[in-house]
This record gives sequence, C-alpha cells and structure tokens, in this order.
Amino acid sequence: MNIANKISTFRILCVPFFIASLIYYTPQREYLRFVALGIFVLGVVSDAVDGYIARKSKQISKAGLVLDPLGDKLLLMSAFIFLSEISKLPLKFPFWITFIVISRDAIILLGALVIFLVTKDINIHSTRWGKLTTTFQMASVIALLLQLECVYYIWWPTIFFTVFSGMDYIKKGFKVLYALDNSRISR
Repeated sequence: MNIANKISTFRILCVPFFIASLIYYTPQREYLRFVALGIFVLGVVSDAVDGYIARKSKQISKAGLVLDPLGDKLLLMSAFIFLSEISKLPLKFPFWITFIVISRDAIILLGALVIFLVTKDINIHSTRWGKLTTTFQMASVIALLLQLECVYYIWWPTIFFTVFSGMDYIKKGFKVLYALDNSRISR
C-alpha cells in the first residue's frame, strides 16, 4: 500500500471519531465541537495531501481511485447527516440540504456500481465540478462547525454545485454506457 492510500485509509478511520464527537456534543461539552472541527479539518488536509502525493510521485492506483473518494464521501456524508436536524448545535443543516447532498452521492455511487457491473472496470475520476462541489461542501461544514452566521451564504453555491455536478456525473455515466452499447452493436 502506497503512502497516498495510507493517508486515505487514515481519513476513513477518522470518520467514526468525527461522528462520535458530534453524537456526544452538548452545550456543556462545547469542546467536542472543536474536536469534530479538528478531525474534519485534518480530513480536508489529508485529502489535499494524498492527492498531491499520488500525482507528484505517480502513485495513482486502483485502490487509490476507490479509497480517496470513499474517504471524502464518508467524511462529508457523515458531516451532513450528523450536522442536520439531529444535531444539538444551534446552527444546523436543514433537512433539504442534507437530502440533496446525500442523494447526489447515492446516485453517483449507484451509477459507478452499474458501470462496474457492466464494464467489469472501475474508472473513477473527479471532474472540476465535482472538486468545486467538494470544496464548497467542506467549507459549509467548517462554517457550520464554527457556527458562523455566514454559513447561509455558503449553502447556496454548495447546493448549486452539488446539483450541477450530480447532473454532470449522470451525463458522463450515460455516455460511458452508450459508448459501450454502441461498441457491442458494431461487432
């Protein structure tokens, strides 16, 4: 296992601690919000570092193509779920935002599974829209954990990029399936 994959694995292993700090948070245990923030920021930094290391040292692997986005999805999905209506924080994500974020990721994961089942190959590459979405989602989570009132201004571009990138991934998925179908017909 290369170093980039170890960093991605570390990010995945941080998720239960992140969730636990949010579950056990109460206003009397305010420090747990900062523990969650620290773990989340560590996850964000590790995402940037593992990507940089993988590209710089040409350590891109099949495992890395799965572990890196899996780490991102687990961290972000748990953040949106546990910072929504079930959170004890004064500022929290409304249900509809969490629903949009989770729905997009579920559709992408199901689409990747369908493509894998049909092609017997996994070829996951993020797009610039996906990267923008991840950046805004991470910024929204950090602003919410800091309980910044400006978080509302970050939500709207987050939702825009989440929906837009979701549609972009769906379009790319259909292109892959269409190209595969046409190549089978022309044989």
